[in-house]
Amino acid sequence: MDYVNERMKELEIKKTFSTIVMVVVGLILLFNSVGIVGAGERGILLQFGAVQDKVLGEGLYFKIPVAQSIVKIDVKIQKDEIDASAASKDLQIVKSTIALNYHLAPESVNKIWQEVGKDYNTRIIAPSIQEAVKAESAQFTAEELITRREEVKEAIKANLSKRLLERSIVVDEFNIIEFEFSQAFNAAIEAKVTAEQLKLKADRDLERIIIEAEQRVADAKGKAEAISIEAQALRQNAQIVELRWVEKWDGKVPLYWGNATPFVGINQ
Repeated sequence: MDYVNERMKELEIKKTFSTIVMVVVGLILLFNSVGIVGAGERGILLQFGAVQDKVLGEGLYFKIPVAQSIVKIDVKIQKDEIDASAASKDLQIVKSTIALNYHLAPESVNKIWQEVGKDYNTRIIAPSIQEAVKAESAQFTAEELITRREEVKEAIKANLSKRLLERSIVVDEFNIIEFEFSQAFNAAIEAKVTAEQLKLKADRDLERIIIEAEQRVADAKGKAEAISIEAQALRQNAQIVELRWVEKWDGKVPLYWGNATPFVGINQ
């Protein structure tokens, strides 16, 4: 009887242990069959390691434990800053710092994962920026890269957008933070600006001299005309001379004149 009871107890213990194991395994399988794709993410479904066509959106998802797994990919806007070097149309070396805002095309993240993996920054974006900067910088002289900077920016952005879109990467914003030229080129630009400023000053000085000369000619012409008019008046009426004496005389007779009258015909 005792033996039977012991066997029953052993069976109960084994049954309880088996139940616990089954519950634990069931819970593990349950937790491994569901998951959550967060905001700004997409899920890539892998079946025995092979990428599937289905892309999981935000929210709860289900998968077959062991057979299937999910890789989460960020599709929010990201930012990269990359240094690029290129030659201008006139063969000047220019270094630039590029700031790029981009995001992965949500519906194509499985393609990106299959072809590139997570290293799309170094494998796709950085080389594409280098190529776009080189291709477009070669269309402008070094001076034009400065004076037509907005046009240069749009040209590089269009080139880069086309390259990256082919790899399911969308360009949101593109900026050229800085252009850096050689010391020789910077010195040449400074010399050119100085020469232009000196030329502008010389032009202004010449303009001032011409205006002043014209003013002097006008003054001289005015005085000459006044003298001519006055001379003509004197020729026509000699008494104007006496009138000028009267206008300027202070009423005192010079001593060497004695009692003489300074004006001819004054008594008349």
